[in-house]
Amino acid sequence: MIKLIIFKKDLVLVARVEEVAATVPGEPDCKLIEPFELKGDYLESWPSFSSQREIMVSSDSFLTILDPDKHHLDNYQALTAKNVTEKP
Repeated sequence: MIKLIIFKKDLVLVARVEEVAATVPGEPDCKLIEPFELKGDYLESWPSFSSQREIMVSSDSFLTILDPDKHHLDNYQALTAKNVTEKP
């Protein structure tokens, strides 16, 4: 699912999010696929210093997860060149 993720440390990303079962408590339990940082009205590839497009993170670093508005969803899909039908 494409989500807008607000982190506890002033970072907002738009990405495809997959939950992954952590085998040990505290290990990363979410896979972010093709993450982009929200910078005002623009999306910038994140992290900018790596070409890696799948990143494992711990959900305890999130403040909240939201559905992106249509504008940001359309921009994200254009940048990733994948117009997929999301399941609710």
